[in-house]
Amino acid sequence: MEKPEVVDVKEEADFQLVDENKVDWKGRRALKFKYGGMCASVLILAMIGFENLGTFSLAVNSVPYFSGIMHYSIPDAANMLTNYMGTGYILAIPVAVLADTWIGRYRSVLISGVFEFVGLALLTAQAHYPSLKPPLCNIYDITAHCKTPSGGQEALLFIGLYLLAFGTAGVKAALPSHGADQFDEKDPREERRMSTFFNTLLLAICFGGAVSLTFIVWIQINKGWDWGFGIGTIAIFLGIVIFAAGLPLYRFRVGQGTNAFNEIIQVYVAAIRNRNLPLPEDPTELYEIEQDKEAAEEIEFLPHRDTLRFLDRAAIQIKHGVQSEKPSSPWKLCRVTQVENAKIVLGMIPIFCCTIIMTLCLAQLQTFSIQQGYTMDTTFTKHFHIPPASLPIIPVSFLIIIVPIYDFIFVPVMRKITGIPTGVTHLQRIGVGLVLSCISMAVASVIEVKRKRVARDNNMLDAVPILMPPLPISTFWLSFQYFIFGIADMFTYVGLLQFFYSEAPKGLKSTSTCFLWSSMALGYFASTIVVKSVNGATKHITSSGGWLAGNNINRNHLNLFYLFLSIVSLINFFIYLLVSMRYKYRSQSPLVPGGNSKK
Repeated sequence: MEKPEVVDVKEEADFQLVDENKVDWKGRRALKFKYGGMCASVLILAMIGFENLGTFSLAVNSVPYFSGIMHYSIPDAANMLTNYMGTGYILAIPVAVLADTWIGRYRSVLISGVFEFVGLALLTAQAHYPSLKPPLCNIYDITAHCKTPSGGQEALLFIGLYLLAFGTAGVKAALPSHGADQFDEKDPREERRMSTFFNTLLLAICFGGAVSLTFIVWIQINKGWDWGFGIGTIAIFLGIVIFAAGLPLYRFRVGQGTNAFNEIIQVYVAAIRNRNLPLPEDPTELYEIEQDKEAAEEIEFLPHRDTLRFLDRAAIQIKHGVQSEKPSSPWKLCRVTQVENAKIVLGMIPIFCCTIIMTLCLAQLQTFSIQQGYTMDTTFTKHFHIPPASLPIIPVSFLIIIVPIYDFIFVPVMRKITGIPTGVTHLQRIGVGLVLSCISMAVASVIEVKRKRVARDNNMLDAVPILMPPLPISTFWLSFQYFIFGIADMFTYVGLLQFFYSEAPKGLKSTSTCFLWSSMALGYFASTIVVKSVNGATKHITSSGGWLAGNNINRNHLNLFYLFLSIVSLINFFIYLLVSMRYKYRSQSPLVPGGNSKK
């Protein structure tokens, strides 16, 4: 007679504290009380804060550097900025794929941080040494003949700039997912902490951005660009050191060697190949490998769902008598779990598309609202004026105040009401943000009407805004639209990060968070198209050649454009309602042996 297996109670209790999908830095199962959690995530938050401190000022204040120091024309300087930012968003996707399938998220962040450090160090050196930049010259003096950068100087500028763009893309791609890896999304307690992490991630970005928009911009303007770039370089170096020091504390997700993108494509190819085969009434007849203890550790298993059934054809087994055909190629026959992952990705795409309009609205607050601020009184105190490049500090300041209130007051109250660990579902959170962005555009339209009324009452409608004294109306009137959009930003963008991370297949966690950056990139591109289209559609009904044409914002019809965006946002929200109501969250219940779903 065999002796019964003796189970150590302490060992069993410790096993319950193991995150089964994560390992420590030595490849051992990660104990929850020893690895990961909020202690490890603090180092990750420090990294994103320092990284944002070092780079955010480039997004708002680099055009003066490109034009005033490097002697590019203002249109060329503006294009250099947009190309730099667009490259940073686009490169996040391939870097995320590398992070998920090859080098891992931790290494991706470190390598990307080094690229950022080197890129900004090159820009610092160029700004400091006269031989690496054109001679000083006033580009606003029409009689001056300012030399443009030489071939070597231009090469150094672009090498530094695009090394920085590549590094920024890598940090965006891998850092949020690596931070979320420090928590077990299947544990309700840790799911709440993960929600706190994503909220605090936004807070860290805001703190870094606030310092960059104020202190770094002031340094660049008053002490020199080399000092501004140099401080940013030091900030990135500190972020890398702090992040790297957390190696013994982090949890690392296992199974990153799978090419998840390849598996998704295989499902579509197999479904097309099997398009003429009849779907079985019983989903248990679809193909799935046997689940055993070892496979459960390394391979993801998902139950079948009755959605997007046309993809189920990828898992149809062709029977020859009693025997089923063994899978000869994954391009002809796919697992049920593989098909379910393809369904999840396809189901997330409509959600992704509905958030593009919100970024389109955000682009207006970063462009036209800044132009509004140039015409208004920027006095903060008797002896202090807000630099126009620092106007984005308004929504950032609001977010710094709002995020803790949301996480420590709103979420606990809603958790008691709804029973959901995060207070509200991810899709509900995104929806609230979309509604608020619509309201923000409506408020922006009302504020613009008030600003133009002040200009008309003071006979300043025909004055060139950049040459005239400021209107007797405070720039803080813009804070209303910024405040509402700041709350929308917190709800939608953080909600999107959580939604994409929690729903994505294990092999696409980093790539899924890049959906947010892709949405923002498409929103910015869409802004250019919409502005040109609106001008083209209204050029015959306005004297200025369109609602937004010309350099005189006082003669434009920006209020009508804001109202138009508010209506478009409202329509987009109703579409989102239909899409989100049809979406089914991924199931966390495992398959029973043999590939059958639990009923």
